[in-house]
Amino acid sequence: MNRMELLAHYWECTYDKEDWFPPLKDALAGVTAAQASWRPEGEAANTIWENVSHLLYYKEQLLHRLSGTEFIHTAKTNDDTFRPSGGADDEAAWQATLQRLEAVHQQIQEKLAALSEEQFDQPLANAPVGKRVMSIILHDAFHTGQIVQIRKLQGSWPARRSFE
Repeated sequence: MNRMELLAHYWECTYDKEDWFPPLKDALAGVTAAQASWRPEGEAANTIWENVSHLLYYKEQLLHRLSGTEFIHTAKTNDDTFRPSGGADDEAAWQATLQRLEAVHQQIQEKLAALSEEQFDQPLANAPVGKRVMSIILHDAFHTGQIVQIRKLQGSWPARRSFE
């Protein structure tokens, strides 16, 4: 397995393929807008929807960089990337966010599949392609863990989960 194949494998694992941690798609399965908007106690706690908005921002940024197109959404601070696109009871906006997340993930997956091993080290913004994508993979895994923890706190995560 070369580096690009390994990168593509872990890209799949962060969204819809089980590995050592639940993929993001499974972590979000069945979550309603109300559950996605629920906030755990604590000043620094984010909602599921805020975490998804944050992940979506950086995935869309990566897609534009891989595509060589301009990314028009510019957050002034990292905190700005956590702003969801709908209200607590806006099921349509939540479902649209989930569809957008899946679409951007799949588009990046297609871009990665088209890259050669030689392109792994090519610059993309201020880091090589491989490093940039791996950072997003680890970032997704981290926030997926937070989403699972939020679901555990709200009682919406299964007590037992089969992942084989």
